[in-house]
Amino acid sequence: MIIAVFVASLLGAMGIGVPIAFALMACSMAMMWYMDFFDAQIMAQNMLSGADSFPLIAIPFFVLAGELMNAGGISRRIVDVASVWVGHFRGGLGYVAIFACVVMASLSGSAIADTAAVAALLIPMMRKAGYDVHRASGLIASGGIIAPIIPPSIGFVMLGVVGNISITGLFIAGIVPGLLMAVALVTTWTFQAKRDSMPRGQRHSTRQRWSATIAGFWALLMPVIIVGGMKGGYFTPTEAAVVAVFYAMFVGFVVYRELKVSHLYALLLSAGKTSAIVMFLVAAAQVSAWLIAAASIPMVVADLLGPLVEHPILLMLCIMLLVFVVGTILDFAPTILILVPVLMPVVRMAGIDPIYFGVLFIMNNAIGLITPPVGTVLNVVAGVARAKLEPVIRAVIPYMLAQLAVLLLLVFFPQIVLVPLRFMMG
Repeated sequence: MIIAVFVASLLGAMGIGVPIAFALMACSMAMMWYMDFFDAQIMAQNMLSGADSFPLIAIPFFVLAGELMNAGGISRRIVDVASVWVGHFRGGLGYVAIFACVVMASLSGSAIADTAAVAALLIPMMRKAGYDVHRASGLIASGGIIAPIIPPSIGFVMLGVVGNISITGLFIAGIVPGLLMAVALVTTWTFQAKRDSMPRGQRHSTRQRWSATIAGFWALLMPVIIVGGMKGGYFTPTEAAVVAVFYAMFVGFVVYRELKVSHLYALLLSAGKTSAIVMFLVAAAQVSAWLIAAASIPMVVADLLGPLVEHPILLMLCIMLLVFVVGTILDFAPTILILVPVLMPVVRMAGIDPIYFGVLFIMNNAIGLITPPVGTVLNVVAGVARAKLEPVIRAVIPYMLAQLAVLLLLVFFPQIVLVPLRFMMG
């Protein structure tokens, strides 16, 4: 019955338009009422402890780093590098978009920010070159969801805190799955480019290629510093976020000189607003997480999934189906904050590696960002491209199916994630 109260109160509050954070608080109050104890002090204490986490400091810094990179010219130079190397192939701007999405993913870790930046740079170019705008929008949206998988990832930070999982381990484990998602997009786009005879771009000389690569060197160096620093033990993920901010400021102010002091207020304000929303969600979810544990909901779920505990692959398939369905309704952060406290005890009981589970959970959650009816990233791309949402939804389906195929591959072959993780972690 407590599960019914939890689900009904949460969906009921969301159904009447209550913001997610307040819906979580309403859900907590409903559970307290059902359990016959209501204490405002418990709510306040849990909200405070939910936001009072050192690893969560990484979130505002990674968000700010993304803002600084877009304003400082780093994003544009990444696109320039990709254009001179692969833009001359048939459908070349599609490959440029995928490359740019992967590199941008390794810089900020925010799907919405990365997608908006790549779309703003490439959609006008693709429209002018004669590409179908809806298909281009679907491709960029699908490339944008790689951001939560490749480190640094805001989603991994949240999941690591909520699920008590090594954030560094999640960062390292996400590299191979993120690259596989990119390969799936390249394969799908190549098939479409040949089938539909998409336009080719201009072939650049070797001198032009190296000139653009040298100009983009500082932008491409950033993921090496961040990932290499964490793998080498020079700094934690939280410290890596601070390094990313100072590096982006240095490149923007000193190297490219496109970032101005007058830009900082607007960038700090934008990053602060985004961070405040995420942190308030985390604080509100902490109350629900505490009550979920107090009501023994994980044990109830464990009993329901008990027959599957001895069959980890089948269990993961069921969990991934659940996450996919929930991800079509809820946004990225609420799905993490609501489901992870419920599912983690079952995952540990089944002997599934928590880092492996975390990577697949975030990947599935990211796919939800391009899945109707919510599809946050789809809405962002459609807005930037000034395109109708319905054709963009139809265009994104082949790429979404390719991403789901990668997810299924990782469910049946966990070693694709675990072997590189163990090798890179030593």
